[in-house]
Amino acid sequence: MKYYSTNGKAPIADLHKAVVKGLAEDRGLYMPERIKKLPKEFFDTIETKSFQEIAHTVADAFFGEDVEADALKKIVYDTLSFDCPVVKVKDNIYTLELFHGPTLAFKDVGARFMARLLQYFIRNTQNKQVNVLVATSGDTGSAVANGFLGVEGIHVYVLYPKGKVSKIQESQFTTLGKNITAVEVDGVFDDCQALVKSAFMDEELNHHMKLTSANSINVARFLPQAFYYFNAYARMKALGKADNLVMCVPSGNFGNICSALFGHEMGLPIKRFIAANNANDIFYKYLQTGKYEPKASVQTLANAMDVGDPSNFARIYDLYGKSHERISSLISGATYSDEQIRETMRQCYAETGYTLDPHGACGYRALQEGLKDNEVGVFCETAHPAKFKETVDNIIGGDIQIPERLAAFMRGKKQSVEMTKNFDDFKAFLMSR
Repeated sequence: MKYYSTNGKAPIADLHKAVVKGLAEDRGLYMPERIKKLPKEFFDTIETKSFQEIAHTVADAFFGEDVEADALKKIVYDTLSFDCPVVKVKDNIYTLELFHGPTLAFKDVGARFMARLLQYFIRNTQNKQVNVLVATSGDTGSAVANGFLGVEGIHVYVLYPKGKVSKIQESQFTTLGKNITAVEVDGVFDDCQALVKSAFMDEELNHHMKLTSANSINVARFLPQAFYYFNAYARMKALGKADNLVMCVPSGNFGNICSALFGHEMGLPIKRFIAANNANDIFYKYLQTGKYEPKASVQTLANAMDVGDPSNFARIYDLYGKSHERISSLISGATYSDEQIRETMRQCYAETGYTLDPHGACGYRALQEGLKDNEVGVFCETAHPAKFKETVDNIIGGDIQIPERLAAFMRGKKQSVEMTKNFDDFKAFLMSR
């Protein structure tokens, strides 16, 4: 499989280059030259297959031409050492729980897969160490850091906005040590992402050290997230509720919904999609107007979605031939204020007993307001509500139990490097490593 850049000015790459390099030379995002349709027989019996079996079939369609069969199967099965179950919340609304991995967030799937695939590609090279740069607005940092922790030949730098991630999230990547360095940037997520992108484009820095990204700009991070949409369809089909299925994805940098759309292009029979935003409503406004106008991100309760210029919009735009009509016919949008998020969390808990995190609350509300007759909706619960314990407890008047996995992180000692949002300062730091 070959990969091209969304900006159309970079050389065609193979999977090895796309994964190790992360971002194309023209600052575009890599896209596979074709998307393989899965056979009808696969979907006819999908409900009889396990999550790992389903994921392996999907992975083979994406990566099978470039990774040895036994190695790919091992990567998939090792990645998915946990389930992503579908849970009923109301009669026509179900949640896809994506928080059963090591860091209790959906990004465990993509991060664990990428760590294993990157290690596969560098295992026989004698090159100097690979350095992974990742910007995080919340859960990406912890998932990537833990996915790569202790992996030989790889060092990870996690850039995060100072004071703008929850203490629990912060503890998951600032207490690890070993091959993980946390960089605390005096700015917002978009500043962190800009530093990462600028680093990839700096010739001197790239000559000094081998760099790649583990954000959803990397094909090995976002594509594996398609696995759990196929699994959700299988589980809903087993319940006899897959005929008019609507998938609602809380959306920030748009890697998650982008992977779902790739699944749809492979034949996944989802009727339509809803992108649920917080107050950062750039995509929502694009759907209304046809104009994509990025702006500075706004800080909200659903902090992992605080993105003002979602990178993966470029992939969605490319996937549908830059057609606003095609995009808006398949995807609708929703946007919610912090007060609406609070209201939704309280209402859902009171009516159903189900505890939403702030991100999942956007998805749940979008389905409540947007489902049509005879439709069944599944929304992604992207992180365990305990990761936002203080916020969630205050809103629902409860006392969420913190899982031991989270508690263990919180007992660790914080280690971070303070950084300005000036690229020259960040470059000087990396050049000194």
